[in-house]
Parts: sequence; structure tokens; C-alpha cells
Amino acid sequence: MKKESILQRRGILKSLLAGSAFAFISGRSDKSEAASAKLKGRIKQCVCRGFWGKYPWDEFLPTVKQMGIIGIDLVGQGDWAKLKEHGMISSMSPGAGSIKNGLNNPDMHEKYMETLKKNLQASADNGWPNVIVMAGDRAGISDEEGMDNCYKFLMEGKKVAEDLGVTMCMELLNSKVDHPGYMCDHTAWGVELCKRVDSPRFKLLYDIYHMQIMEGDLIRTIRENIDYIAHFHTAGNPGRKDMDNFQELNYVGIMEAIAKLTEEGKFNGFVAHEFGAKHKFDSLRRAVEICDV
Repeated sequence: MKKESILQRRGILKSLLAGSAFAFISGRSDKSEAASAKLKGRIKQCVCRGFWGKYPWDEFLPTVKQMGIIGIDLVGQGDWAKLKEHGMISSMSPGAGSIKNGLNNPDMHEKYMETLKKNLQASADNGWPNVIVMAGDRAGISDEEGMDNCYKFLMEGKKVAEDLGVTMCMELLNSKVDHPGYMCDHTAWGVELCKRVDSPRFKLLYDIYHMQIMEGDLIRTIRENIDYIAHFHTAGNPGRKDMDNFQELNYVGIMEAIAKLTEEGKFNGFVAHEFGAKHKFDSLRRAVEICDV
């Protein structure tokens, strides 16, 4: 073969490889676009509204729906009608408590119970499956005392949740980097609270990013505690950014484990993406593709 032909072929191959690399990083190849609305569906994928608040609903909802996303986490009741207009659900609705001042504070129980009951009823009326509850900061409260306080609140709340068929989900957050002092910062603490409350309508929101920071050993922990997990959040670590080659989590392996648990009848919840996207909707599209195992 002539030297010129070899060089030409090498040039073409180099161009093709460069194009493939760009498609992998950006998630914007024609194949990616065409396949995005035809997900395998083993993982029911959603996205949290928080990082996308700057995008108007009329742009945000059609765009994420085209990717195969079916629900939005943490949307206030005033915007629920917009979700319904686009055939989407509120996958995790407001419940009671905040990161800083949560259910571990008995002084807030009366106020929070009133709020929780209203939010549970509203979620039930709209057919939404989950509401979020937060443990709150330690703020001088021991973990055991905080668990007792959360238990007392949840024992009253579970009666309403069970009657309405809505699940209260307490989120696991890291106290090392993002939320210093937050009490529900280890799976074992959250699982023990679930065991004490002993209700199918109180479980954990397992945030994969946060628990990577606090514990690691994610797949084993998820498998061993799936009976107490109702919902997942995702993000790359470190940085709470994209699922790219600059972070440490193997989301294909994690999602495969969750998909298998679903097929075994041990999990029937959602996985919601909650990260600051480096490349706007391209980043989210790529996350959906990675998690579509």
C-alpha cells in the first residue's frame, strides 16, 4: 500500500476517534439523542429541581422528559400542575423539617406535625409516592437522644402516612464536607431508626454522593439495607458534579446492583440526579445514559 494512502487512512481514523471521544464526553452524538427516549427502564430516573432552578419550567420539563426522566424531586405544591401538564410526577415531595432544624428538635414537633400531615394529604391526593423529612443538626443533642426525638415524631406521623399510602423518607447526608453537624449521616443510624419505627411508610433516602464521603462500600451497604431504602440521589464525588472521568464513583456498577434488587422485588423506588452540571443539559443526559444499565 502506498505511503500516502496509509497516512490518509490514519488521518480518517484519527478524526473518527476524536469524534467518538467528544460524543462520549458531551453525550451529544446522534445515536445518543435518538436513544435517549428509549431507555431500558430498569432504573426509574428522576432529577432534583434545585440545581436547575434557573431554567424556566417550559424549557426544563420538556428537555428532561425527552431524556427519559419521569419525575422531579423537591417541587413545591405551587408547581405540581406544571408537572402534570408534561405527564411527570413529583417523585419526592416536601414533608417536614430542615437540614439545620429537623425532627430531632422536640420544640418543633407540633409545628412540623401540622406541616407533615398537610403534605402527606396533598401528596396522597395527587398520587405522589414520597415526602422528605430531615433529622436536623446535632446542635448539642446526642445521637441517641436525637433518635428518640425522631422516633416519637415518626410514630405519630406513620399513622397518617400508612393510612394515606405515602412514604416518609429521611435523607442521609454527609457531615464531613457539606453539612457539618447533620445527625442522620450514617446508614446504620438511619436503619436503626427505621427498625424502631417499624413501618413500610418510613424509609431512607440514600444519597450515594453523601454516603461515599461518609462510608464508602456503597454496593454492599445498599444490598444489606435495601429493605430500609425507598429512594436514591446521585452525584459525582468529589465536587458533587458530573458522572465523568474526574470523579471516583462507578455508577454503572451501582445502578446494576440497584436494578438487580428491583428485579428481585426488593426495591421499587426512584433514582434522582442531584448535581451541579458542568455542561448543562448535556451532563444530565450523559448521567441518564450511564445509569440506564
